[in-house]
Amino acid sequence: MTFFDVLFGRPLATSDERAEQIGIAAGIPIFGLDALTSAAYGPEAAMTLLIPMGLAGVDHIVPVISAILILLVIVYFSYRQTIEAYPSGGGSYTVATENLGEFPGLLAAAALMIDYILTAAVGISAGVTALTSAVPSLQRHTLAICLVILVILAIVNLRGVKDTGAAFILPTFFFVGTLLTLVFVGAYKAYVSGWHPVPVVAPPPPAVATMKYLSLWLLLKTFSSGCAAMTGVEAVSNGVMAFKEPRAKNAQRTLTVIVATLIVLLFGIAWLSKTYGVTAMDPEAHQYQSVLSILTTTIFGRGWFYYLTMGSVLMALSLSANTAFADFPRLARAISLHDYLPHVFTLRGRRLLYTHGVYALTGFTAVILILFGGVTDRLIPLYAIGAFLAFTLSQAGMVVHWLKMEDHPGRMWHMFVNGFGAVATGITLLVVLVAKFMAGAWVTALLVPVLIGIMMGIKRHYTRVKREMKDMTPLSLANLQEPLVVIPMARWDRIGEKALRFGLVLSKELKVVHVHSDDEPVGLEEDWEEKVLAPIRKEGIPEPELVTIPSNYRFIINPLMDYILELEASNPGRKVTVLLPELVVRHWWENALHNQRVQLLKLLLLLKGNQRIVVVNIPWYL
Repeated sequence: MTFFDVLFGRPLATSDERAEQIGIAAGIPIFGLDALTSAAYGPEAAMTLLIPMGLAGVDHIVPVISAILILLVIVYFSYRQTIEAYPSGGGSYTVATENLGEFPGLLAAAALMIDYILTAAVGISAGVTALTSAVPSLQRHTLAICLVILVILAIVNLRGVKDTGAAFILPTFFFVGTLLTLVFVGAYKAYVSGWHPVPVVAPPPPAVATMKYLSLWLLLKTFSSGCAAMTGVEAVSNGVMAFKEPRAKNAQRTLTVIVATLIVLLFGIAWLSKTYGVTAMDPEAHQYQSVLSILTTTIFGRGWFYYLTMGSVLMALSLSANTAFADFPRLARAISLHDYLPHVFTLRGRRLLYTHGVYALTGFTAVILILFGGVTDRLIPLYAIGAFLAFTLSQAGMVVHWLKMEDHPGRMWHMFVNGFGAVATGITLLVVLVAKFMAGAWVTALLVPVLIGIMMGIKRHYTRVKREMKDMTPLSLANLQEPLVVIPMARWDRIGEKALRFGLVLSKELKVVHVHSDDEPVGLEEDWEEKVLAPIRKEGIPEPELVTIPSNYRFIINPLMDYILELEASNPGRKVTVLLPELVVRHWWENALHNQRVQLLKLLLLLKGNQRIVVVNIPWYL
């Protein structure tokens, strides 16, 4: 077994695909961990904006979270219908493209790609925030820890869907179990104390109030920040094909479990924060702690359960990026099938994954983490825009879908549910965009049209390639004369001999080109007569021509390019075949020990040449 087999698992045959499909238990961590773990940072994102109100601000968090949960329930019913209507995977891109047209589909694609990249970045950075809350001395290493976790996640995901699900089941249920314990124990203590619980450890004092009343604008900003808790809900509808049969039913049940659990966690954390007087801290403050860290300390103290909870939060938040790893490659494949992304995203790797999607997501996430220093609070303003844009387009597309299904029983009810969902998420999108625009949402608003422009450019390229490559005529046998063969040769050696032997087979008209620098004491002429022409004359083969080009300034590539292009221009209608002798080393690092003139010459010939210049590599393997 090779090192790659140990790290990434043995290669899977195409026939193994059915065995890689998952059930509800594995579907929850793979497609639901992002949504579930938003309970760890969603309420805090809203509470952070209420810091200027001091302790009075926490009184408003329950109504805000309640409004978000009502919206969550609306989106849940809408996506249940999407799963039923598109059992082959009805992500926002597919639904919008099929029902609303090309541009809305691209809008959904751009929004979803941004959303998945930020899902990975926010999940990892929020997990590291939980770690640094428990161990403040690690705060200065935040970015490095984020990048290490990203690499580990990429490796785990490259092992395949089934292995990933198996690896994440325990951390997911561990996370959910500890938070449910926190919610229920906190509620029980509040109940037995007559709703006036005494903290085990008093929470940090709230900030000094600088604002007495909650303005409408602050309320909208608080709501828009808390809406980050809804991201990830669409993931199940994008990955229906990963489930075992019956796919749609299993996907719907998975979505139900995820949303029901999320409702309990979000409301429970918001209500407990109000009951125990826990307020958010400024993320830039010294000895910063997350709301979840403070709440756990308040209810349980800093004992073993605190570290157990913080450990589970760290692990689950870090792994929540897996939702993006599960869906981004599928989304990239769907887009590339319509020629809007490079076709490499349609290729499946050794573990039946669309591995290039994993590579791309890893790279983009690393860039985001580096740009924002791995700080979650800086990423939140960018986060919800893409998700709610995708929500809105998906539900609007479903309305058109039900309009087309004239014979479907209950289509009017289905249309009403999706229509109501589209209106609700559309209004929320506007609120989030306006409220968070100056805080960073403008970046997402700018990136979406940029991505659409890039995808349309890729589409134009593939359309042009297909148009030029299409040939419905029979095989043309005209002008099948031998090509002019050119062999650049620095010296007479084994690789030069191999190239010359091949050239003699290709054509009777062969030119060996040697660029002679003044620094070289002798040129190729010294060996030419004895080692090349003598054996050729003996066999009666047409003699190749030696062309020596002097180079007073020690240039090699430019004289070769000028000669080849001039030869091509002076022989119209004739193919010019350039044979490039190339040394192939055993180890990649050995390439640094040899000049790369052959690679540069090849690149220039491909860029400056035309249809009549053909480049052929002649490798010599060490």
